[in-house]
Amino acid sequence: MQFTHKNDLIGLFAQHKVASNLLMIIMFLGGFWSLSKLNTQFFPNFALDFVSVRVVWSGANAEDVERSITEPLEKELRNLDSLKKMTSTSSNGIASITLEYFEGTEMGTALDQVKEKVGIVRELPTTSEEPEITLQVRYEPIARLLITGASDIKELRSFVRKAERELLDRGISKVDITGLPEEEIAIQVPSAALHELNTSLDGIADKVRRMSRDLPAGTVGRNDAARQLRSLDQRREELG
Repeated sequence: MQFTHKNDLIGLFAQHKVASNLLMIIMFLGGFWSLSKLNTQFFPNFALDFVSVRVVWSGANAEDVERSITEPLEKELRNLDSLKKMTSTSSNGIASITLEYFEGTEMGTALDQVKEKVGIVRELPTTSEEPEITLQVRYEPIARLLITGASDIKELRSFVRKAERELLDRGISKVDITGLPEEEIAIQVPSAALHELNTSLDGIADKVRRMSRDLPAGTVGRNDAARQLRSLDQRREELG
């Protein structure tokens, strides 16, 4: 029986075994070199350079929202520094504007500029709510922790809050708690006390609301060392 070699690539390597082995070695070395140059990071850096502005005007149709809220805000916000793109949505009762910035923009400064520009707009409807200005922050989930116990809900809540504080103190950026009933504090004020204090239930509610705030306060540092700052003054128990 006689074998004939084809004059294609396979036949060529069949006749020259050294060449095929040499090509395989070159491919392995090229693969190892490419792998060494691959940019890898355990916690990759990424930033969502977005700021959102949201205004609620209950009862207004989309056309009125666009004319009275969206357009005045767009006119003032389009000249922001480092602004890449601005998109807006006007729907029944709500105006929403999303501001996208170029990569590398100092978002703490950008957020302050947006608040300043929105504060300049004076012709917003008097019946609309205060504009909500937020910096879009994305958090990467890293773990889930299940806490159970046979004790009552008050003791379990105390243990969960303690675990939350310990995680935050160790550098965790955000802790979401699910399955724990919301805390409620009932405030009862006799009518005589309201009259003596010259206030109303709405006034007391507003004072309680102002004593429990969680507001963004900018960013400190850059790149890996960047940290989001917040003004946190949340009350979890009644004051004496």
